[in-house]
Amino acid sequence: MDSTISRVRHGLAYGWHSFRQFCRWVLLGILAGVVVGVAGAVFHHLDELAAHTRMAHGWLLFLLPFAGLAIAGLYHICGIDNDRGTNFALVAVRENKGMALRTAPLIAAATVLTHLTGGSSGREGAALQLGSSIASFIGRRLRLDEREARIMTMCGMAAGFSALFGTPIASAVFAMEVVSVGVMYYAALAPCMVAALTAQQVALRLGGEATCFVLPEVPAVSWQTLVSTLLLGCLIGMLAWVECIVMAAVHHRYHKLFPNHFLCAFVGGCAVIVVTLLLGTRDYNGAGMDVIRRATLGEALPWAFLCKLLLTALTLGAGFKGGEIVPTFFIGATFGCTVGGLLGLPAGFAAALAMVGLFCGVTNSPLTSVLLAYELFGGEALPLFALVCAVAYRLSGYESLYREQRIVYSKEVPILHSREIQETEQQEHKPAERPHASEAAESGAAEAHTEAAAQ
Repeated sequence: MDSTISRVRHGLAYGWHSFRQFCRWVLLGILAGVVVGVAGAVFHHLDELAAHTRMAHGWLLFLLPFAGLAIAGLYHICGIDNDRGTNFALVAVRENKGMALRTAPLIAAATVLTHLTGGSSGREGAALQLGSSIASFIGRRLRLDEREARIMTMCGMAAGFSALFGTPIASAVFAMEVVSVGVMYYAALAPCMVAALTAQQVALRLGGEATCFVLPEVPAVSWQTLVSTLLLGCLIGMLAWVECIVMAAVHHRYHKLFPNHFLCAFVGGCAVIVVTLLLGTRDYNGAGMDVIRRATLGEALPWAFLCKLLLTALTLGAGFKGGEIVPTFFIGATFGCTVGGLLGLPAGFAAALAMVGLFCGVTNSPLTSVLLAYELFGGEALPLFALVCAVAYRLSGYESLYREQRIVYSKEVPILHSREIQETEQQEHKPAERPHASEAAESGAAEAHTEAAAQ
């Protein structure tokens, strides 16, 4: 009887403590969502103004090299000569390395300058860095401990992505899924969802827009569409691998030939101008949302995806800012529109499938991709979106747009990825670094390592 009463008392005490922690994180999520939502809305309006100004004044393209010098100068003045971009946000979550608050205005200003002068980049990288740096600062001011600070940073990532794209569900899951592939930080689910939803509502109230598309023709799920979608997923998986390789190779070549950041940015700006003039169109400058929408309606040039890949690699590799995700949408949508008819799929629908599938392949985030498909295109034919994401994830290899992303579990069998096994074994032989091994145990990675060794 006494033991039963003791267990009940212990359960009630734990329940009350858990509920208080839950309420605390709801408030923290709301706080992160409000602050990042306001910042995201301001950034959205500035970026839209920059895009409209560029389209109205074509001569701004010739200022791109000087914008590159200005961006390099801003980061140099702020003491960030070797900016790691979105990669630093991933490290901030995994290793609890705080992000400086100055990152938020820096990335916003640099992205606006890039888009104003015709650089080919997106804006989700800016959104993730904007949100994570603000949330990291809030965490430090509130004196959150190490584990809580990581959750707060993820809340900022989710809020920033949601404020810019208006996709709160995908944003919350992306913040948890993208850091370490195969390990989900479920402790952050509730606060990230609260932060993402709050940021979306705040941004909408301040004039932001939720990204969505209308597909003119959606085929029914049948054996024919399943086979066609499977083949499209195979092509998208290979295209994802190519995109990651090209982006990394161009970045490496730039900095090998031009180790000076100022010279690299200037030369990169000149290269973008030359390629743009050779192509004879401005469709590949900026983010390219108009081209994406046309592709989902079945209109795209067969070579458009290659042109966008080249210009984006030239822009971001040189040190311009923004992000890779919207260009990835562009590349995927135009490629899908081109090959869709050959596979027996409506061109616009194939563009939508390829757009989401390529996002999955380059970020290694299959759950986020399925949820993104739902929020962007609705629930109709969602099984086909899930299929193309699954195939693209499996066949895209172990490359990623984010160099700091860790592939914890193999894509082929349910064991640790070989690189993670080597790192874990090295940690076991270094007593001074064992705290890192304990963190791996918390995520479940150590259990999988033991299981693999037993086999």
